[in-house]
Amino acid sequence: MCQLLGMNCNVPTDICFSFAGFRARGGLTDHHRDGWGIAFFEGRGVRVFLDPAPSAHSPVAELVNRYPIRSLNVIAHIRKATQGEIRLENTHPFQRELWGRYWIFAHNGNLKDFAPPLSGRFLPVGSTDSELAFCHILDTLAARFPAGKPAPAELHAALRELAREIGSRGEFNFLLSDGDWLFAHCSSRLCYIVRRAPFAEAHLADEDLTVDFRRLTGPQDRVAVIATTPLTDNEHWTQIAPGNLVAFRDGDTIALGETATVAQDYPRRGIDKAPSA
Repeated sequence: MCQLLGMNCNVPTDICFSFAGFRARGGLTDHHRDGWGIAFFEGRGVRVFLDPAPSAHSPVAELVNRYPIRSLNVIAHIRKATQGEIRLENTHPFQRELWGRYWIFAHNGNLKDFAPPLSGRFLPVGSTDSELAFCHILDTLAARFPAGKPAPAELHAALRELAREIGSRGEFNFLLSDGDWLFAHCSSRLCYIVRRAPFAEAHLADEDLTVDFRRLTGPQDRVAVIATTPLTDNEHWTQIAPGNLVAFRDGDTIALGETATVAQDYPRRGIDKAPSA
């Protein structure tokens, strides 16, 4: 399956530590070699880097790894192609505008016989089931809330309904953000960690790299990192229960509507955080 990575925090934070381990899964510590991408929100703008080459060997990934872009919301993806050729237009994350905001989306899974009708406002450029699902989500939201972005609880309920509908066609793990909120839906496998004081050291599972967050953070800093599987091997990650849509804001989970319960904690295997996460 593809690999997802998200970060949501209450102060602008770079994702260099997490990304160092994450990019290794694209052809070095795992077999996901069909492209990668990452998007950083900066105010109302978004920086998006995409490359159809394996992330472990990508010069663009090396640039991102050495470029400490600080953001409140980040979404990254490493692709293992199931639908659509290995091309730039099929590389996640995908970007569209709705209600005067950019939306970023990345998907992990395989949707079978998925062919929803689209109004024409949002159309896929590539040939992936993922981009088609993203267009369907935005198409539905635009039609349901024509006056503009709804209240967070209404938005969460609509997204949860769409996630269940689309998820009936196959695995539908995804990350979605408009720069204010980051939504994480688990169909089969997705976990997260929230780093807050008191901070500690973290060691990557895919690279021999350790960071002491006590030296990099302030007492009020808070960062949530979401990943397909834990990125570190010395921290407790929490697995999201399949079927749940978890909302993140200001570096923590926020209960909206139906309680976003979670399953058991992972044993000590993975973490990620800080003004250098």
